[in-house]
Amino acid sequence: MRFRPIAKPLICKPVADRLLGARSRGLRRIAISLDLGRSFVEAELDEQGIVCGDLKLGWSLVELASERGRDIYAIEGGGLAPLSIRSDHFYKLVLVRWGRPPTLEIDGIHMHRVLEVTPDVDARLKVGLLGDLRCRRVLDVCTGLGYTAIAALRRGACGITTIEKDENVISLARLNPWSRELADERIDLRIGDAFKLLDDYREEFDAAIHDPPRPSLAGELYGLEFYL
Repeated sequence: MRFRPIAKPLICKPVADRLLGARSRGLRRIAISLDLGRSFVEAELDEQGIVCGDLKLGWSLVELASERGRDIYAIEGGGLAPLSIRSDHFYKLVLVRWGRPPTLEIDGIHMHRVLEVTPDVDARLKVGLLGDLRCRRVLDVCTGLGYTAIAALRRGACGITTIEKDENVISLARLNPWSRELADERIDLRIGDAFKLLDDYREEFDAAIHDPPRPSLAGELYGLEFYL
């Protein structure tokens, strides 16, 4: 299946702080990013809040976003909706460094290395271990936010099959501006249990990337049977 991104305006602490700083200096216009640093648009400031095209947001909500250093919010109907999902587990997109991709937390555990490295660099380093991927077909087990598949694409892979078991993870990836490249036609996203799906595969791959979450979330992907 093809990945389908959802474009929503997003706000987080660095954007909120920039807006509040502009207000304190009496500015009426300022360039801000509503997609976690991937692009910039011009916002107008007035007494009530900010206006950016059809988007309006009051100052009280800008101040709320400023108070939450790691949280990311979608701006919806003049309000804020955190980029999180609560089901059997708690899923959340978390800001690591402004202008770089966020990480995914599941039950408070980061799904990427974030100490002295950003998630995109983490993915690039892992994919780099595979060497030259030009015109190669790659299997990516555990899509997550798609950074590994995207890194493989940038290294020249001509076809990537990526498997993700958890639809909640894909739901957050669809809202993440840094996951947009997963929509590339060379990437085939499969939703399901890799342990079962791979038994039915008849495709051949030149390289495989296997980066599962912690064992408590996907213990079957650590067992000897999976690798045989």
